[in-house]
Amino acid sequence: MVVLLIIFALAVFVLPNVWAKWVLKRHTRGRDDYPGTGAELADHLLRRLGIVGASVERTEFGDHYDPETRCVRLSPDHYDGRSLTAVTVAAHEVGHAIQHYQGYAPLVARSRLVGVAQKAEKLGAVLMMAAPFLFILTRLPGGLAIVIAMAVISFGTAAVVHLVTLPVEFDASFNRALPLLKEYVPPADMKGARHVLTACAFTYVAASLASVMNLGRWLVILRR
Repeated sequence: MVVLLIIFALAVFVLPNVWAKWVLKRHTRGRDDYPGTGAELADHLLRRLGIVGASVERTEFGDHYDPETRCVRLSPDHYDGRSLTAVTVAAHEVGHAIQHYQGYAPLVARSRLVGVAQKAEKLGAVLMMAAPFLFILTRLPGGLAIVIAMAVISFGTAAVVHLVTLPVEFDASFNRALPLLKEYVPPADMKGARHVLTACAFTYVAASLASVMNLGRWLVILRR
């Protein structure tokens, strides 16, 4: 039973990330036949689509779109890279900019929940540090209900954010980025582009499952 749980945990938490890194690396070869880098494509798409006020920047903190500053941020390899991975990741982040510009409801909801989730994660850290005292508290009248409520608020909020993130990421990849890439990437490379987008999406699926499982684990522990 323990072995099966370990295998399941590896399948959920490790394999999707390993596969995603392998797929991204597989398509990082420089392409002289591409008209521009990831940053140049992102900037071109933002201007072409009329997303006024949006910009593109290099970052050391991972590829992402920042709704507050309306900025598409790309890691150095993707900002300066002229590869299938670079332009695909750039198009994906532009997909988020399009969502923001059009007021895509799940993105708006996720942006609002992120602030709440950050506070909830701090509460979760406090719960972890206060574990010895929680044992005493759960022996008091109503104490167990208080602890469970705190855990649900903390880890439940994080789980909700991850679950809301899924449709946001899939929409940015397959409803926004993929159609744009068809206009700039050779047809022979579209299969690879879809693989890159799918690999990235699976990392969010894994994060969502991990968050839900973490919430369930805490509920089981606190009910004992």
